[in-house]
Amino acid sequence: MTTLTSPTDTLTRDALTVLQPGFVGTSAPDWLLRRIGEGLASVGLFGRNIASPEQLAALTAQLRAERDDVLVAIDEEGGDVTRLEVRSGSSFPGNHALGAVDDTALTRDVAAELGRRLAACGVNLNWAPSADVNSNPDNPVIGVRSFGADPLLVARHTAAYVEGLQSAGVAACTKHFPGHGDTAVDSHLDVPRIGVDPEVLRARDLAPFRAAIAAGSRAVMSAHILVPSLDAEYPATLSRRILTGILREELNYDGLIVTDGMEMQAISATYGIERGSVLAIAAGADAICVGGGLADDETVLRLRDALIAAVRTGELSEERLADAAARVRALAHWTSVSGAADRSGGAPDTEIGLVAARRALTVTRGESYAAPLTEAPFVAAFTPMANIAVGDETPWGVAAELERLLPGTQTGSFTGADAGALALAEAGERRIVAVVRDTHRHAWMAESLTTLLTARPDTIVVEMGVPQSPPTGSLHIATHGAARVCGLAAAEVITGA
Repeated sequence: MTTLTSPTDTLTRDALTVLQPGFVGTSAPDWLLRRIGEGLASVGLFGRNIASPEQLAALTAQLRAERDDVLVAIDEEGGDVTRLEVRSGSSFPGNHALGAVDDTALTRDVAAELGRRLAACGVNLNWAPSADVNSNPDNPVIGVRSFGADPLLVARHTAAYVEGLQSAGVAACTKHFPGHGDTAVDSHLDVPRIGVDPEVLRARDLAPFRAAIAAGSRAVMSAHILVPSLDAEYPATLSRRILTGILREELNYDGLIVTDGMEMQAISATYGIERGSVLAIAAGADAICVGGGLADDETVLRLRDALIAAVRTGELSEERLADAAARVRALAHWTSVSGAADRSGGAPDTEIGLVAARRALTVTRGESYAAPLTEAPFVAAFTPMANIAVGDETPWGVAAELERLLPGTQTGSFTGADAGALALAEAGERRIVAVVRDTHRHAWMAESLTTLLTARPDTIVVEMGVPQSPPTGSLHIATHGAARVCGLAAAEVITGA
């Protein structure tokens, strides 16, 4: 443990305690270790911080040498959003695939195994699961991160996920309260607006959060969304009516409230991160997540000083800041006790992710379907703009798995109005496997498929997003997500493996 040469005053320690910053690199920089010694209680990890399980374990051990109960958080949803396997693709299917199977025992087992892997690396807070009801098919940021569009289905799988994850001693952080599913705007880029009545929101969007709270979710993450029927002025992250009035008082939630990333444009471009952080804590949030984009000591000091100044001017009560800090420390204590050993019992299940991905497939064989592929095909990946939450570092598709099963497989990536024609020209005489993602949201992608199928009716189509469009092709496989195991499961069907 670090010994301070001079004691840090309580107000400064509390201001540091409520921050969850990120950093750059695969080992902890000196500034971060120094702030942990001064009172910082949480650190957020991203794909840039992870090279291997062994390196991650060494990193978390380095952090705990400074403070043995530090909260080490990560955005590891499995499926499309993975940090543990950011460069290879996840060994676990995401929420939409689990919702498609609709076996809560399977969801619990997948989350428990994911939790075991996180705990083994020293991670004790996971910014997951997404409890958003994907009620808007055009949603650009949730999609396959959601268990589905049915509130009751989402609720039961959210609860199962929370139970499974926390059985391994890793705290769940259910997100994005009060629900990011009915939006057509990405809060990374702007402020989404949900124009529904409170009754609709309570029946639809809040149902999974009630289930998560009943299941004991140790944390809940707020959304940077405006819901005028609840608060016409402030987005949820900054709204006392929503965080305190609904989450605390109406839903009786007593755990940690974490903000979504404060550098996202919905907050940073409208309020600024300093003002936004003060308003969030005043509204009822307990922890400020920052570090996906701003990941340096200057950011930590800016937010620390903004909170201290707000207390000294009376804009933020010292009691509210102290209460927030106490909730952070309480969760840190829970994880230090619960994470001391794997509480879930049993041996690791290294195959559970692939088993779940196989069960999640929806396979439709068309009239022109023949036998499984035995010769190396051409894989045409129709690539949309990357979802910011997912990022563009993580590979997706079926080409790598088909190459392993059918050596000589070739692939190309296509986008835009001429994608179909370009894919046809590059494929030559080879059988085509078209890989798409959310065809219903991209007119160019749907047109490209039509071009392919008109010329080559034997084309196989693999939909790795939300399967809203009707099945097409001689063989249509909906994987309900783009995790590595989803691609493997699809390749097995294509080749009859």
